Amino acid sequence: MRIERTAVGALVALLVIFLGLPVAVLIVRAIAGGALAAALGDPVVLEALWLSVATTAISLLLTVVLGAPLAYVLARRRFRGSSLIETIVDLPIVLPPSVAGLALLLVFGRRGLLGESLDVIGLSIPFTTLAVVMAQVFVAAPFFVRSARAGFAGVDRDLEDAARVDGAAERQVFRWITVPLAGSALAAGIVMSWARALGEFGATIMFAGNVAGRTQTLPLVVYEQFGSGDLDASIAAAAILVLAAFGVLVAVRWLGWGRALDLRAT
Repeated sequence: MRIERTAVGALVALLVIFLGLPVAVLIVRAIAGGALAAALGDPVVLEALWLSVATTAISLLLTVVLGAPLAYVLARRRFRGSSLIETIVDLPIVLPPSVAGLALLLVFGRRGLLGESLDVIGLSIPFTTLAVVMAQVFVAAPFFVRSARAGFAGVDRDLEDAARVDGAAERQVFRWITVPLAGSALAAGIVMSWARALGEFGATIMFAGNVAGRTQTLPLVVYEQFGSGDLDASIAAAAILVLAAFGVLVAVRWLGWGRALDLRAT
């Protein structure tokens, strides 16, 4: 028994070290070398950080507005084609980001499926800030929809029925009963969607490009600085992303939303 426990402990420690050590080294290198402090004063990094914050805020708003009704329908209604819709919603989670960007380009690009129609009304999406937002929504929305669906499905219907018996309208039931009871799952989905959008790289560079001040988000700065040979600047930008993601995950668990993050929930 002791040998088995030792073996299991060794395997656990090995994986934890494998996952945590590279991140820890990255953070230590950025702080100890002064690169993080320098990056926080670099106009390129600050501009990219601001663009990341602004675009992820917009994409998160769109994700909630569009994703909440879909999550509610999937949680409360079973209809022909619902399984197909669930599969379509989940697909971006497993797609390589570069494939997602290419798919968006084939639909909204100038020579894409809708490109010519958009050109007629003077709207060109690729390689614009709008393209950044669309790429973020595409890759991040499924995380919110899955979490929100699990939250809505877990609400006690008897409590909703009791509110209806007391005279509450459907919108009042949804606002005062359903949403609060599903609040943990909704909040977890919001946080995880934002974190996914913040770290988005592949779909963005394929669909929106890497234009400073317009489409260059913080992950793209990491890529560009590394490609240009400025390792310290790349490490600093990466450290900012890691610290943001780490803070989000700590907040999720501290607020007790961890159970709502299980992507296996249906």
